[in-house]
Amino acid sequence: MTDPLIRWREHAASAVLLDGFHALKHALRFGAEVPVAVTTDRRAALDLAGELAEDVREIMDRLLTEVPERTYAALVPRPHPTGVAALAVRPSREAHLRTLARMPRTSPVVVLDNPRNLGNAGAVIRLAAGFGATGVVTTGTLDPWHPTVVRGGAGLHFATAVERLDVGELPPGPLFALDPEGEDIRGTELPDDAVLAFGSERSGLSAPLRARADHLLRLPMRPQVSSYNLATSVAMTLYHWSATGGALA
Repeated sequence: MTDPLIRWREHAASAVLLDGFHALKHALRFGAEVPVAVTTDRRAALDLAGELAEDVREIMDRLLTEVPERTYAALVPRPHPTGVAALAVRPSREAHLRTLARMPRTSPVVVLDNPRNLGNAGAVIRLAAGFGATGVVTTGTLDPWHPTVVRGGAGLHFATAVERLDVGELPPGPLFALDPEGEDIRGTELPDDAVLAFGSERSGLSAPLRARADHLLRLPMRPQVSSYNLATSVAMTLYHWSATGGALA
């Protein structure tokens, strides 16, 4: 059997870091190819799988190799409390683009327009996966597959199509952009093929995306409250979609 550290070095440059037990659990549930996985305590990791993820325990049993804590700490930027880390093959961009472009869709695509906060982007991907969204698209410079984003998404990047695109490349479908000057979202039923766009945490929607929007919508908010957190805004909007006719995948 090949040394896990050798396998880790072979894949590290191109693979996705799965940081922690839950990231590995979710990635396996949604079909990720995981060539190497390590843990500082194999028995504890498998016990956790038996308690929380019996459906992937057998796969984890085959994958996990126990390594010393100092070895584990050298492989990850910030050790996770569960002492588990793995590398997964990044899904095909071409396959994701086909998924995003396919019409008709049964659930919306979420667009984060020039996001800045890695943790918020991860939280949005986790939300989108939970609601069964078709995908999450980012514009701008933030890499939605950055290890910090994957950590924030708890490995649920593998449950939805996550890609970075220019505004001119956004998937088809009516584009609903969230903006304080828009119409109250409570008067709008969001279709399943909607593209739901959210501006950056600091500057809001970019001019190109705002110009492309078919509809501007606003979330209900008490006067003198400045804004909602990005992930909260996405959660409220996806819940509104699901509550007004949308169905969870």
